[in-house]
Amino acid sequence: MILILLFLAACFLAYTNGANDNFKGVATLFGSGTTNYKKAIAWATVTTFAGSIAAIFLAGTLVKNFSGKGLVPDNLIQAPEFAISIALGAAITVFIATKIGMPISTTHSLVGALFGSGVVAVGTSFNFAKLGGTFLMPLIVSPLMAAVVSLLVYLLFKKVRKAMGVTKQTCICVGSEKVPVVATATKNEFIEIGTDAKQTVHVMNEKDCIETYKGNFHGINSQKLLDGAHFLSAGIVSFARGLNDTPKIVGLLIVINALDVEWGMIAVAIAMAVGGLLNAKKVGELMSKKITPMNSGQGFTANLVTGLLVTTASIHGMPVSTTHVSVGSIFGIGTVTKKADLKVVRNILLSWLLTLPIAAVCSAIIYWLFLLF
Repeated sequence: MILILLFLAACFLAYTNGANDNFKGVATLFGSGTTNYKKAIAWATVTTFAGSIAAIFLAGTLVKNFSGKGLVPDNLIQAPEFAISIALGAAITVFIATKIGMPISTTHSLVGALFGSGVVAVGTSFNFAKLGGTFLMPLIVSPLMAAVVSLLVYLLFKKVRKAMGVTKQTCICVGSEKVPVVATATKNEFIEIGTDAKQTVHVMNEKDCIETYKGNFHGINSQKLLDGAHFLSAGIVSFARGLNDTPKIVGLLIVINALDVEWGMIAVAIAMAVGGLLNAKKVGELMSKKITPMNSGQGFTANLVTGLLVTTASIHGMPVSTTHVSVGSIFGIGTVTKKADLKVVRNILLSWLLTLPIAAVCSAIIYWLFLLF
């Protein structure tokens, strides 16, 4: 019965994680008007699920870190009550945040829950040094790094685009160009003028392409190319989130051999997908529309930076928050454009500050109740 309760607690945590986090990877697609909400959440669901499955092979270090190993004595890790307290404490925190529409970090919630149950269980024997170095430092540094990197990358992209003269109407055109041909024959004293067709590639405005190829050409303009890159970058962010978050939840299951890693990853992936499909809209709208207005280029830059940072952190076992990195990247763009809503950003930062203590208190109370009964 206790193992079933642990499995259900982990699935509840995965569900709330999906509800609060799944849309974050595609928020800029929706916010920039590149696509609608349904298509955005569908793309997020598919790519997040893929990242969760990839975590089986790429994110073993995170599973170990979030089992609590090294923070508390090994005999406590083997107690299912400890893992249940962590899962429920974090899940309740994320559930409340989702209901009020605040994009908080499941990673931060798990760290708080680990701290709350750990202190109740072992008191001063809790490894505070590892908590700070392995968990808290990446959570603090990552959003600042994301904001700075996205600001610099966007300014670089903008400068390169202007230097190359690329606009929304710029098109890469491939087709049979009509080239004038002049043939002369001195003996018969006549001149023949005609045209020949040659396969060519040009970068020019779409209007010029129509004239050059007499309307018959294959081409893709810069806006369509950017939208494609934007979708790809959103997929990278969602994939990275699945890769980074799934092992953290599975770590609560495998330490007591409740479930094999592979089956744990699959169960968590399914619960996350369901949570995102059913309850992601409120948080998604805040991320997409309320931090800062953005266009496709700005959204692409924010997603690219987020995806690269989170993927790198996952492979190296660093427990960064996709939420913190994503919000930091979007805020970096808002800083450049000077359109960021500072009141919304302030409220998000406040919710981040409250996440750890709320999760710690919830987890500590649940573990204390287990000890009583």
